[in-house]
Amino acid sequence: MKTGILNEDESHIGKRSVLVAGHQTSVSLENCFWRRLKQIAQSRGISLNRLITEIDRTRTGNLSSAIRVFVLDDAIDES
Repeated sequence: MKTGILNEDESHIGKRSVLVAGHQTSVSLENCFWRRLKQIAQSRGISLNRLITEIDRTRTGNLSSAIRVFVLDDAIDES
């Protein structure tokens, strides 16, 4: 597990266009979350859009926040 303060690139917020349930939308996340989300999708053998769609189906609030919580939960489950 990495420790310490995030570098500027990891904490930079990137806005990306994604396809969620067949609809184009944009999501803003810090690069460290984008990186980990891609790793999770790859480990599950699914596309990033499919993983985000699955997160979207269960969310109750903002999609970006739901993704951050999902990534955090995944990291906790791994530790």
